[in-house]
Amino acid sequence: MTSPTPLHDKRIGIALGSGSARGWSHIGVLKALAEMGIRPGIVAGSSTGALVGAAYANNQQQQLESWVYSLSWKDIANYMDLSVVGGGFIQGEKLLKFARSHTDNPSIESLPISFAAVATELDTGREIWLRDGPLLEAVRASISLPGLFAPVKQDDRWLIDGGVVDPVPVSLCRAMGAEIVIAVNLNGGIVGKHSRNKRDMKLKKREENNRIALLERVSAQLKNSLHERRDIFLSQLFGENRHTPGLFDVMAGSLNIMQDRITRSRLAGDPPDIMLEPKLDHIGLMEYDKGEEAIAEGHACVTRMAEQLRSLLTNNL
Repeated sequence: MTSPTPLHDKRIGIALGSGSARGWSHIGVLKALAEMGIRPGIVAGSSTGALVGAAYANNQQQQLESWVYSLSWKDIANYMDLSVVGGGFIQGEKLLKFARSHTDNPSIESLPISFAAVATELDTGREIWLRDGPLLEAVRASISLPGLFAPVKQDDRWLIDGGVVDPVPVSLCRAMGAEIVIAVNLNGGIVGKHSRNKRDMKLKKREENNRIALLERVSAQLKNSLHERRDIFLSQLFGENRHTPGLFDVMAGSLNIMQDRITRSRLAGDPPDIMLEPKLDHIGLMEYDKGEEAIAEGHACVTRMAEQLRSLLTNNL
């Protein structure tokens, strides 16, 4: 006999923050909260937080977790439809096609758990709350990291990553009716970490292997549009040496600075009832194959805050 689906508390909202590959930790956070009997009935997500939040709201968290555990760098490279046109290095169609083959892509308003994703309108800089329409299209817009993923056109407007305007969507959670908001901030202590990690010689071999795999795809897919020699393009992309930042270094470092500053400002103006901050500053922008490590830290973060969580809920619900 199948056990009944556990009830989700509509009074509790969770704001799942942006953070690229660090976002896999949200899976561990939600899992650990469920083990404590805390099942948020309202979910607001920004960027990767929107991706994980969508799976949670659609009762597909376990499927997502299994997929994340299986990801290798080769798999990640295969999902990249690389291009030098279209507003982003990765077009995202391959990833969206894969997602559509593994879910029925319901409308957001039909989900069993209240869900919304944050995106940013490119032309105006307005914060856009995606609370209806196809689920996957909303997630795709929210994860459109500037310079990496191409923007998405919806209703005659171009949308980019929600983390540009609201890395931890506490305000959206409250607007959806949450009485208590648990926020997951993935941007603490990340400024400068990318470049320092790049100098860590213990990671050198891993980086070289990842670099070769990605650049083989770059060479294959861009050979008709790139007229520079491969070694010149490679050096510009990743940096000529350990003392010269490449394109990804500059992009990751800039995004880290931006998200750190915006996160501080937004949370100061609208603080959550409790903040969870997994220690993930060692995980880089594109290290999506570190899912097991990120999930474990998300789970551990909840364990560290268990007493505060119980106290908050006991005193307020």
